[in-house]
Amino acid sequence: MHEIAFVFPGQGSQAVGMGRALAAASPAAAAVFATADAALGEPISRLAWEGPEDELNRTENAQPALLAASIAYLEAVRERWYELGVDAHPAFAAGHSMGQYSALVAAGALDLADAVRLVRTRGVEMQASGAGREGRMAAIIGLDDARLPELVERASAHGIFGIANRNSPGQVVVSGVRPAVEASLAIAKDLGAKRAIELPVSVAAHSPLMAGAAEAMRAVLAGIEFKDPHPPLLANADARRLDTADACRAELVEHLTTGVDWVGAVRAMTTAGVTTFVEVGPGRVLTGLIRRIAPDAVALATDEPAAANRLAIPFAEAAADDDLSA
Repeated sequence: MHEIAFVFPGQGSQAVGMGRALAAASPAAAAVFATADAALGEPISRLAWEGPEDELNRTENAQPALLAASIAYLEAVRERWYELGVDAHPAFAAGHSMGQYSALVAAGALDLADAVRLVRTRGVEMQASGAGREGRMAAIIGLDDARLPELVERASAHGIFGIANRNSPGQVVVSGVRPAVEASLAIAKDLGAKRAIELPVSVAAHSPLMAGAAEAMRAVLAGIEFKDPHPPLLANADARRLDTADACRAELVEHLTTGVDWVGAVRAMTTAGVTTFVEVGPGRVLTGLIRRIAPDAVALATDEPAAANRLAIPFAEAAADDDLSA
């Protein structure tokens, strides 16, 4: 018996060309991009497929383009599963940061068109919330997790600072005001980190500097219909189960100012019996992280660069009566 989870990447996994070959080969994927274009009233698909890269990488563009590409992969996989007679039902859906919106669409909790418009607004509000605050982020690699509290304490002496993403053992992303993040680079090295690198971003995501964006999104989300997710999601900050529409709506506000504990989410899913993770969307970032967090689990990616349509079909060899349900 396989217990599976669908996981969805966040901003940073976007790339020019994502989903183009997929949409050409899969009517279901093409329909997703058409819905996204209509929802925004502009061809976000063209930006995803043709660039330019600097425009695609703008937060307000990267997020809806990545969501559309991720759901296009999901629908293309479902399309092929139906043709092959594969009956696979995930036990969980989980998204890394913005990937929570993709996970909510996959779980039937949020309408695709609503989600596309919401992440466009999210990107705009994140940029506005960070305006004038000189927010920064940095990757800290090879630091013992036990030293993280000391890193936070010492860097916080220079201003707002915290752990934005706990991506895998020994790999975290920190976020905060410029003086604190710059100071953290030397502090991390002093504490034993192998590398400490400032990231080329203009906002301090998953930090208190996003409070303005969180409040703006709270107001916007209040008017959006949510449904109970099936399967459940896991909260970014503490990996608690999200089983209700209200819990999902609250998560999309809370995760803007709190960190993403991806290690905790993956371990919670394996503890609950998940043995196979399927990364749904462009790239293989989460697949690599999961293999470091849970080396005994199987981690698969739907993005296959060697395939003509860039699509890998998990469980394609499974018989129709194989037990792949949660």
